[in-house]
Amino acid sequence: MEFNVKTLEGKDAGKVSLSDEIFGLDPRQDILARMVRWQLAKKQQGTHKTKTRAEVSRTGAKMYKQKGTGRARHHSARAPQFRGGGKAHGPVVRSHEHDLPKKVRALALRHALSAKLKAEDLIIIDQLVASDAKTKALAGTFETMGLTNALVIGGAELDSNFKLAAQNIPNVDVLPVQGINVYDILRRGKLVLSKAAVEALEERFK
Repeated sequence: MEFNVKTLEGKDAGKVSLSDEIFGLDPRQDILARMVRWQLAKKQQGTHKTKTRAEVSRTGAKMYKQKGTGRARHHSARAPQFRGGGKAHGPVVRSHEHDLPKKVRALALRHALSAKLKAEDLIIIDQLVASDAKTKALAGTFETMGLTNALVIGGAELDSNFKLAAQNIPNVDVLPVQGINVYDILRRGKLVLSKAAVEALEERFK
């Protein structure tokens, strides 16, 4: 399919051919949800931890004699039912990662790209190049284009001026094409691709 290409100033810069196998799929929410869950699980640190009764700093001596008090039979004050005791079945340090086939991950990225195109939230820019590293100027350009919440994907190497100018703009993320991922695509309103990024994606899924 043919898609219009714009310049950063919003002018027409010709057309680019998009592959139906990448941008023309009917998006499946279940695949996207699986991918986002996989990404967020992998991102979790998993350093949460509570102390068990074996780890709390408290005496292990028997609280009072077994019989003759008329009270419940207790032993250590480290038991979970007492204040200052250990936590029963609390969280432990662990990895939250789980498996997701590589083919499903690749398919999810294609579905995310197709979803943006179908929702008319895809913009292709000729070149992501800025003459100066000025945040104010680039923010004005983005505002003119209606990019208040966007993910911007450049080629293999980002223009240093563009990267510096964009990194302080709220709700705008800039990544090289190697860093494109489903979660970042879905969490931002618009997806902006450079022509170099489109070519790299076409080559990747060839």
